[in-house]
Amino acid sequence: MDHIDHILIVDDDREIRELVSSYLAKNGLRTTVCADGRQMRSFLDANTVDLIVLDVMMPGDDGIVLCRELRSGKHKATPVIMLTARNDEIDRILGLEIGADDYLSKPFAARELLARIKAVLRRTRMLPPNLQISEAGRIVSFGDWRLDTVGRQLLDKEGVTIALSGAEYRLLRVFVDHPQRVLSRDQLLNLTQGRDAELFDRSIDLLVSRVRQRLGDDAREPVYIKTVRAEGYVFSVPVEITEPLT
Repeated sequence: MDHIDHILIVDDDREIRELVSSYLAKNGLRTTVCADGRQMRSFLDANTVDLIVLDVMMPGDDGIVLCRELRSGKHKATPVIMLTARNDEIDRILGLEIGADDYLSKPFAARELLARIKAVLRRTRMLPPNLQISEAGRIVSFGDWRLDTVGRQLLDKEGVTIALSGAEYRLLRVFVDHPQRVLSRDQLLNLTQGRDAELFDRSIDLLVSRVRQRLGDDAREPVYIKTVRAEGYVFSVPVEITEPLT
């Protein structure tokens, strides 16, 4: 029997829940709806889903809080698309920083949401099964640097902390988890933020540039993150787990 993707819709607006659920069901998806974080937690305690559509503006715990909770729990690998009604960029940026895979502004067309769902699921499933981010707490050493994966901090050889944004940390974490392996932009997209590839292609290059700056890497002759023409990037130095954390 073919797998039918199961989509969880979390939104306090009953009309939106029903309209989205009905449209997705008509297009071959299985759906479950929840009105708030409490219902979401209760459902996910006993079930798994393929993707979560999560509203930002909800009473009680909002979508930002719930997304952060999802990313730190047993559903950390489940793709999340966030819905926001705000015009400013703060919710969108924050949602992506804490691990949402995509976002969509209200009001939106159900057809567009369906397209986003299919795109996120497709990108997630294109990853090789062995290309995953390890979640074990540890200290990772490479060159003159150490990455604390519990404190999410980059430390230089003197032990000085170098500040990283959420996006910078995730990208560096992907590289140290897969050293000396060429990673395409699509793979980096999936493992970091999962946003639309057409929009993300240029920004992944900018993000690599920012991480290189944190590492003191010369973009013309990089030591750590090297560009592989027409393929992507490779973290070119050996990585060692020096202090496993319990």
